[in-house]
Amino acid sequence: MKTVEEIRILLHKNKLRLHQEISQSKEAMHLIRKSTHSKLTFEEKEKIKIQLLDICKSIPALAVFLLPGGALLLPLLIKLIPDILPSAFQDNPKNE
Repeated sequence: MKTVEEIRILLHKNKLRLHQEISQSKEAMHLIRKSTHSKLTFEEKEKIKIQLLDICKSIPALAVFLLPGGALLLPLLIKLIPDILPSAFQDNPKNE
């Protein structure tokens, strides 16, 4: 029973992280649209840069996950290369 509760907690944490990542992506898209008709501030440009880097980080993780056995390989790869995950999924105090 303890394992079931741990899985529920992990699913809830990842749901919150996914929601955060989607919100950041929406904000980035809004800023990109805004940039077509007005100048962006330095802070806005930095937000777009960070979000585009997050998107680029998620592509290799998705590719590994899609490989045969990728669901087992991805956690090992994350241990070796923790920066492969988007910022919302990295374990640090600001995301908890």
